[in-house]
Amino acid sequence: MAENRKLMIRNLARVERPREKLIHYGPARLSNKELLAIILRTGGQNENALDLAGRVIRNCKSENLADISYAEIRKISGIGPAKACEILACFELGRRFLKGKISSLFLKPEDVWKELKDIRELKKEHFIVFYLDSRNQEIEREIISVGSLNASLVHPREVFEPAVRIHAAQVILAHNHPSGNPEPSRDDLEINRRLVEAGKILGIEVIDHIIVTVTGYLSFKEKNLI
Repeated sequence: MAENRKLMIRNLARVERPREKLIHYGPARLSNKELLAIILRTGGQNENALDLAGRVIRNCKSENLADISYAEIRKISGIGPAKACEILACFELGRRFLKGKISSLFLKPEDVWKELKDIRELKKEHFIVFYLDSRNQEIEREIISVGSLNASLVHPREVFEPAVRIHAAQVILAHNHPSGNPEPSRDDLEINRRLVEAGKILGIEVIDHIIVTVTGYLSFKEKNLI
């Protein structure tokens, strides 16, 4: 009996429990196993919901789980009719609600440059932050400042408050140079340094900072400035 109690999720540290993690950090911060454990709620014999979820994913492979049939998932020990129906219902709901919805996916600096065509020709500098989940998909974006960039206009508080509020896992910084010269100024470099350091403290990675112009862009990451 004591051994079984140790296996129970409620005996894990609070920061390791899937539900508590979701409440405090949002679903984007959870692994596939943790998300599935929340759906399963309970485990099987001598295993908790996390263990069972891990075994289901290993048996099905993550990429196939969303399309598994009732008969296939019932073959996994520990998955009875109720758990099988809950899993299938969750994936079907996801398909229905997300049908036709396209999330912006940012993998390269060129993706950001293409996305910011609306600010390339503006006469004032616009500092924009893309707030992303752990899969590099956009959750939200915000214009942080308009005007010549300096440390008072672009403060870490203004950049990271939305990130914390919407549980972003990482951010991409971007701003335009009306001059057409994409090379970073001394203020650009200092602002970038401060924001990267603030992100490290908060556990929110600054994955790039991109200067865009009408004809091209400069990536701080590609220039080893991050």
